[in-house]
Amino acid sequence: MEGGQTVKAIVINEPGGPEKLELEDIAEPSPGPGQLLVDVVAAGVNFIDTYHRSGLYPMSFPLTPGLEGAGHVRRTGDGVDGFAVGDRVGWTGVLGSYAEKHVIPVDSAIPVPVDIDLNTMAAMLLQGLTAHYLATDTFPLSEGDKCLIHAGAGGVGLLLTQVAKMKGAYVITTVGTEDKAELSRDAGADHVIIYTAVDFKDAVEELVGEQALDVVFDGVGKTTFERSMDLIRPRGMMITFGNASGPVPDISPLVLMQKGSLFLTRPTMAHYLSSREELLGRANDLFDWVAAGKLHVRIGGEYSLARAGDAHRALQGRETTGKILILP
Repeated sequence: MEGGQTVKAIVINEPGGPEKLELEDIAEPSPGPGQLLVDVVAAGVNFIDTYHRSGLYPMSFPLTPGLEGAGHVRRTGDGVDGFAVGDRVGWTGVLGSYAEKHVIPVDSAIPVPVDIDLNTMAAMLLQGLTAHYLATDTFPLSEGDKCLIHAGAGGVGLLLTQVAKMKGAYVITTVGTEDKAELSRDAGADHVIIYTAVDFKDAVEELVGEQALDVVFDGVGKTTFERSMDLIRPRGMMITFGNASGPVPDISPLVLMQKGSLFLTRPTMAHYLSSREELLGRANDLFDWVAAGKLHVRIGGEYSLARAGDAHRALQGRETTGKILILP
């Protein structure tokens, strides 16, 4: 702490609903060896933040939520090479981003290209890197693959649709409203299903037939998981990567056999960013796609720190499209 200075931050003292996101004064953090103190310009809001807040994912309290953001380096700790005061950096996977200032490990810091603004940087990292690993490693999409992407107008959904189309896949998405359907179409979806108007399983089968999908990308969870598996071809893959509607039910391996010797995976980003080289490689792909006009990042809402609870309510209420940011 520098001379008793404080900064504003969101603090969760116990698990619960959005009302547990409290704006407090905390001691200004100080960078240790191999760390950067950053003035946070924008912090990304993700569903995992709601899991941390609610207790779905066990956490130690009190805590400041938020895994990603972007800003300017204020100070460097001992032994830091490659970064200097004033540099623009982004990060993901570093808890505590809902704050005016944040300390991040230098190994997690990603230099921001000159042609990308800090709000876009904060909006693209966690969800963009998720879309990247899902479509290039978890199930490497290729020309003609048929995929279903649930929540196609969400932050991951819009980016994943664009990456899937770059790979030559046939993309079906689900969304809840016509406005969201238009956004999904604009992202390149070949067909958009409004699940509030029709049964998504019936609609997919009308488009491609029974058990015809190569892969399902499901960030919704409980309400879509079991019926999505019925749409997948033998030896296809079910990827459940989020719990927007709640955790998926337990499943016996025998069910996977009965449905066609399916592959089921529940990936998490940490296992796809196992080294700094992998982190920068995926990030640089995203930057190249943005620079080439192949990947468009939609920011669907911006909130002050004091309105972090409203941001979580909007996200969990499925009222949002694209990315939500908190601007300290």
